[in-house]
Amino acid sequence: MDLCLQVAGDGDVRPMLAIYAPYVRDTAITFEYEVPTAAEFGARLHQVLPAYPWLVCRAPGQVLGYAYAHRHMERAAYQWNAELSVYLAKSAVGCGLGGGLYSRLMTLLKAQGVLSVFGCVTSPNPPSDRLHKRMGFKLVGTYLQAGFKNGAWHDVNWYQKMLGDHLDDPKPPVPLSALEKDSILEVLTGRHLEF
Repeated sequence: MDLCLQVAGDGDVRPMLAIYAPYVRDTAITFEYEVPTAAEFGARLHQVLPAYPWLVCRAPGQVLGYAYAHRHMERAAYQWNAELSVYLAKSAVGCGLGGGLYSRLMTLLKAQGVLSVFGCVTSPNPPSDRLHKRMGFKLVGTYLQAGFKNGAWHDVNWYQKMLGDHLDDPKPPVPLSALEKDSILEVLTGRHLEF
């Protein structure tokens, strides 16, 4: 299949929302109760970009999935951390696309100066647990009965992966918009990939 990975834009909002909506309606994978409107979802995209990557994967005529990073906790001392999320169309689950999106996200984040990434996984979710372990994440803790959705309490597993050395005098991460467009393109086309 001919796949194209790009930084998401306004034209991707509705197809990405169509992927996300069943996760909201039918699962506890996200703790959101109501499907956001296209305007709300687009605002989320613009809140993430240009500071962090939000990637979309397309095949001819369809969007198969998307993944993004965002700030993990707000205090200044946390600025070297990012939280990752990935959502796939039902037809794209189990074919390695989640790992490909995660790999490219982490390569871009490392280039930005992010040193640790986190994944938040509602339990049970064996495919997501396997993805994080396969990508080198370590389980660092479980929040017990952290969220109530679909008539049940759910635990949340937190995974962490180090992307770089934690030095005594770290430089602040740079926004995605500060990276050279050619270097972003190399990551998205697979010519430069670290994970």
